[in-house]
Amino acid sequence: MLIHAINNKNLKNAADCLQAGGLVAFPTETVYGLGALATNATAVARIFSAKQRPQFNPLISHFSSAEDALAAGHRNNAATRLASAFWPGAMTLILQRPENSLITALASAGTDALAIRVPSHPAALDLLERVKAPVAAPSANLSGGISPSTAAHVANGLGGACDMILDGGPCESGIESTVIDCRPEHPVLLRPGPLTLEQITDQTGIELKIPKLLDKASQPVSPGQIESHYAPRAIVRLNAEDRCQGEIYIGFGPSRTGLTPDFNLSEEANLIEAAANLFAILHEADALGTAAIAFAPIPMAGLGLAINDRISRAAAPRTSSH
Repeated sequence: MLIHAINNKNLKNAADCLQAGGLVAFPTETVYGLGALATNATAVARIFSAKQRPQFNPLISHFSSAEDALAAGHRNNAATRLASAFWPGAMTLILQRPENSLITALASAGTDALAIRVPSHPAALDLLERVKAPVAAPSANLSGGISPSTAAHVANGLGGACDMILDGGPCESGIESTVIDCRPEHPVLLRPGPLTLEQITDQTGIELKIPKLLDKASQPVSPGQIESHYAPRAIVRLNAEDRCQGEIYIGFGPSRTGLTPDFNLSEEANLIEAAANLFAILHEADALGTAAIAFAPIPMAGLGLAINDRISRAAAPRTSSH
């Protein structure tokens, strides 16, 4: 049985499942989330695999308390005031991600942005308190699909990709959280949601800046557009069958005779393992001060699509001021 009622036994099992690297769909006051331990890169990679996302987008990490959430990033006055007014609740804040963050780089899609939230749904808070660690959780649906507001929606969309689905009934709002970037001097509304601009101004005195995209009533900005992609200092070459002089070579799968990679995303050619290792290896390779990094070919299937999308962005030409 994939769908489980909310009770003490099932909440304990769900917490144990998350701590062991599993995927658990759980209700929040906005939509159902697909949760994985935010400190476990392999578990987070499974989220992208389950959602069949063609690219890596930053994920929102969920906490059981505002204090824990704010302590995870570089908090500032605006974030503290917003958190005090609206957490627990349907608001996500973007903070600067510390270099020594326990949250895996994959959850931030390799950027220095950290998306955090404290949900108000009692079952979500109970689960997070039991896990005693942040849980990364985008909406529990296939990428590009309709956001799930019931456990049945999750089961129909993701099915066996979840290890457990906790059934908390229909979600209160069915609309994903309001996202606010607190890093600029004047906080910016990145995604409209259940929390309105008027409510924010009335309760905190903070007037959010609205990007031109939202002014024009275009597609709302998603957490995936929090920040431009991470670009290494080194030039990046893709689909490299061999190493050129002076390059750091990042392999995938078993090494062929005569070519020993400096790093390997996955010696077993496992795409989930490769996704889990991608950002850490890219940062480590770039930190060596090399002028060029070469990636071995990676299959254009499953999570390979997202990995290729990400390293293609890293390889894109960029201005000298980048």
